[in-house]
Amino acid sequence: MTTTGAVAGPDGARHVQPKDGVVVEIAETPILFETNDPAFRAIVESRYAGFLNPSAIPKYQFKINLTPSEIVSDKDVQVSRTDSVWFLEGGDFQADWDLRTGAGQVFQSPNPYSLDTLLRIVHSLVLAEQGGFLVHAASAIRNGRGFLFAGVSGAGKTTLSRLAPPDATVLTDEISYVVKDGNTYRAYGTPFAGELARVGANVSAPLVELYLLEKGHENKIEPIEPAAAVLALMRHVLFFAHDEEMVKKVFDSVMAFVLSVRIARLIFTPDQRAWEMIQ
Repeated sequence: MTTTGAVAGPDGARHVQPKDGVVVEIAETPILFETNDPAFRAIVESRYAGFLNPSAIPKYQFKINLTPSEIVSDKDVQVSRTDSVWFLEGGDFQADWDLRTGAGQVFQSPNPYSLDTLLRIVHSLVLAEQGGFLVHAASAIRNGRGFLFAGVSGAGKTTLSRLAPPDATVLTDEISYVVKDGNTYRAYGTPFAGELARVGANVSAPLVELYLLEKGHENKIEPIEPAAAVLALMRHVLFFAHDEEMVKKVFDSVMAFVLSVRIARLIFTPDQRAWEMIQ
């Protein structure tokens, strides 16, 4: 294997960065994917264009082992751990990842969407340790302020994203990335697209409001009590591990978030007038 030098992992040890690696950086968290297959590397680079940072020092790294494409099942994602090692499994991939060293390996079919699932799992675990979370929500920046729009499928995440005015920057129409930043929060763009079928902008902004979406016959914003906001938000948080300790961390993160960020119900008609309320 040809290498370009050594990089420091989370444990402070020096790790060798391979020449044939691809560094995908979401929310200032660079992850190195090592592959010896030039065709698959090109696919990964195309899939995550806009979120590549070859000069970044990876915080985590995975060696990709490609398996035949016909090895696919409808098995649900399963996430478990033994000590510091996490075991991740889906219909078309299996992976193990040591959170202490930051190193892991994945066996997957040769398509980038297996990496999509892997990335979501890894980032959800990392965020749980940091007080943030992934959430089923669209998000956008307007006037330097970040807004989230959470809802189930069909609630209007993609509709609002599609109707965003020229002065708004869409971060995602599907999965939003929430990072705790001291006593405040930031919303980051992600490459995880929904029906809009395009990656979000790789930028961030202070997060000021989260709206729970509801389609209606008029545009209005209604307040919601903190307890109801916690229950509603927990339904939309993206988390895969059935690990008691980590689930508690996610719940505590949501509780802290609700006390810091305004949460309200956004009832809207499917046209651009809704954005008149989002400033």
